[in-house]
Amino acid sequence: MQRPYTLHSLQKRIKAVFLVLLFVVLSLCVRLFVVQIINGKQLQIRATDQWTRDLALTAPRGKILDATGDSLAVSYTTYDVYVRGREVKDAEEVTSLLCSLLDLDHDKTYAKVSRKNISEVLIKLQVEGETAQKIYDAKLDGIYLSENVGRYYVYGNLLTQLLGFSSVDNVGQSGLEAYLDTYLKGVDGYSYVQSDLQGKEIGGKIRYYLPGTAGDDVTLTANSKVQILLERVLEQAYVEQQAKAVTGIVMNAKTSQVLAISCKPSFDLNDPPRNDLSLLFEQSKMKAITDTYEPGSTFKILTVAAALEAGVVSLDDRFYCPGFRVIDGQRIKCWKSIGHGSQNLIEAFANSCNCCFMDLALRLGVDRFYEYMQKFGLGQKTGITLRGESGGILMPKSQVKRVDLARMGFGHAIAVTPLQLLSIVAGITGGGVWKTPTVIEKIEDVHGAVTFTPQVQERQIISAKTSQTVNELLQFAENKTGKLTFVEGYNVGGKTGTAQKYGENGIIAQGKYISSFIGTYPADNPDYLFMILVDEPSAGAYYGSLVAAPYGKSFFSQLFEFYDMPKDDESVVAEPTVMPELVGLALSDAVIELRRAGLNFEIDGEGGRILQQLPPAGTKLCKGDTVLLVT
Repeated sequence: MQRPYTLHSLQKRIKAVFLVLLFVVLSLCVRLFVVQIINGKQLQIRATDQWTRDLALTAPRGKILDATGDSLAVSYTTYDVYVRGREVKDAEEVTSLLCSLLDLDHDKTYAKVSRKNISEVLIKLQVEGETAQKIYDAKLDGIYLSENVGRYYVYGNLLTQLLGFSSVDNVGQSGLEAYLDTYLKGVDGYSYVQSDLQGKEIGGKIRYYLPGTAGDDVTLTANSKVQILLERVLEQAYVEQQAKAVTGIVMNAKTSQVLAISCKPSFDLNDPPRNDLSLLFEQSKMKAITDTYEPGSTFKILTVAAALEAGVVSLDDRFYCPGFRVIDGQRIKCWKSIGHGSQNLIEAFANSCNCCFMDLALRLGVDRFYEYMQKFGLGQKTGITLRGESGGILMPKSQVKRVDLARMGFGHAIAVTPLQLLSIVAGITGGGVWKTPTVIEKIEDVHGAVTFTPQVQERQIISAKTSQTVNELLQFAENKTGKLTFVEGYNVGGKTGTAQKYGENGIIAQGKYISSFIGTYPADNPDYLFMILVDEPSAGAYYGSLVAAPYGKSFFSQLFEFYDMPKDDESVVAEPTVMPELVGLALSDAVIELRRAGLNFEIDGEGGRILQQLPPAGTKLCKGDTVLLVT
């Protein structure tokens, strides 16, 4: 028998149904909340990907500026060309247009245009605006243009190694373009269009545009005007000396900021030799920080600074140079084989006498010599904000013998980078305070907020008194007569250097040298430091005084003229003289003739008779210039 429904049982059923419906409604509400509120943005993005097609809008790279605000590297708008095969109505017409305007291969382009199985295919990157306009004006279905960014280097081959270059897809490849890529590249934008499952546009071609954000602007310490002067001098040295390479640096002696830096040969950054990777790599290297070399006599600045600071020598100390020293049974020559005779420290520094600097190194001893070298920063990276810096080579102290120490005293048996050496000289001549060299002044975002400044460390390496004494030595070294004759009327100091090169097996490479010069101005309290290295000069001479120093003179002369700097002494006038005929004379007689003419000289050879002279007889010179005698 069926049990009759009661009011009570009916109410229970109604409640049960209500509860079930309530549960369903609540579940739907929760699900809607999750879908719309919690996962709403994510689902919208996924949905947008399904019903739209997008083209990237490359963000402009940040500008690179010099210290005066002059633009060095800027971005400009280019266009990428795409084709959507499903929308192409006449493949041959589209192919012909693209090939004629973009200089493309017909068959390869036709194959791309005809593809229907993919949504879009890239035809060419970074098409110039004028060409892109012609493509747009053709109004052919299936062709799309997307904004991109091209990179333009205002001065072409200026600061080639420092600035570096970027690829066609705006990724930094070398130099600061690569090192600061995360700052420079910005954030890309997008252009969206509604489409169906096959990628065809629908909905009246409704477009969405999300602009990109430009990259940060980088301001350098380099000055484009000083850089132009440096590049001009380096190019001249590279050609005239028939050199393998020439490297130059100009630095602010007070702050260690790099004002100009370059290496020749180089290339136009707007047209890098991408089809020759070995050449591209070699000429992209910042050799001033990556390559080490034996500095030779320019290193004597460090040796004399350490000896003066340690109190093992005074300006009145005398040294006798017979042309060699015998240390640990080894005969080590002075560059002047006939010797310099008796001389005080000032004269020995001006004469660049190796014997004197062997004596200074031995007076210091291994422990004190290494104490100062490590304080100077030898064997350590400077910390400059550039990629690939080398720390140089300093022999382990435990392995150093007296003969090694003697050679180190005049810049052999030790290796430095050009920037490392110049930064140390900046510390020695700039009051005795070493500072981290810098090439970047600041980085700012699009709103002008500073996002990066380099960290500069300082340390006292010698006293201010010793610094002043070294400056006096440098002044006399380039103005031996006591007058301001190196650059007429200007107080320029300096030191030359000549060092042999070594082969891969560690054996001296015969006939291969690096000639160098470091100049300071004003010599008594420098603001500017100039350095030039001529790698493997082959025009007839290799001494730093003959090969490198004249280009130091040329640079400072142009610098003074460009900035219209008044002379330090208006009364100084360069006295002209003429190179006498010396070939065939005895060395002693040739020396007498040169002294009468007021000329300094270097000697190549150990004989007693002159075989060659440089420059030839009759050449007009200035008193104080240096000439070469080959015996």
